[in-house]
Amino acid sequence: MDALEKELQYSFHKKELLQEALNHSSYANEHRGGLGSNERLEFLGDSVLGFVSAEFLFKRHGQLPEGDLTRMRAALVCEQSLYEVAKDLGLGRFLRLGRGEEAGGGRQRQSILADAVEAVFAAVYLDGGIEQARELIERVLLSRAPAAEERRDYKTTLQEVVQRRSGQVLTYHMLSQSGPDHNKTFLFEVRLNGSPVGQGEGRSKKEAEQAAAKDALEQMHL
Repeated sequence: MDALEKELQYSFHKKELLQEALNHSSYANEHRGGLGSNERLEFLGDSVLGFVSAEFLFKRHGQLPEGDLTRMRAALVCEQSLYEVAKDLGLGRFLRLGRGEEAGGGRQRQSILADAVEAVFAAVYLDGGIEQARELIERVLLSRAPAAEERRDYKTTLQEVVQRRSGQVLTYHMLSQSGPDHNKTFLFEVRLNGSPVGQGEGRSKKEAEQAAAKDALEQMHL
């Protein structure tokens, strides 16, 4: 735990918050009796990250319209960006996983690591307040802004394209999921006004949706 606090450059007053942020649901399910997973912290961390990143971009790009800021934030806080933060922090080695998830390579799984980063952000917020959370998020994630802003967010791009005409409805549907719980593959389809326009696979639902949106854009030659 001390090693992770050193990586975070933050010392917790309530160590149990950091421990909870590292408890994957597979571990919590195997250790009943009040042990919580990091899912609640992940939920809160997503909102903390959304606020801090929105404020950061609002100040950084004073003349950009809302649509551009939304696209840039989506690229900046996407699963890939959070995964890169987790790798830099060496977060995988601190996670507590269930036996099946451990055997399936969960410590390197992008979705698990990205979710854990959000949980850690929430733990810092609850322990030290918004200023401590902001300092951490800006240092480990938002400092990557120039590179992340160039990363294409296919879902947002596709949404912008279809909104050029009024009355267009874009929806995502999971067609299938395969593999064991610790190593699933998801297949998603994106539909425009009810008609399929693209499909994509991924190790997480978010990744599969992005792949489907990318396929749709390629079909449209965009």
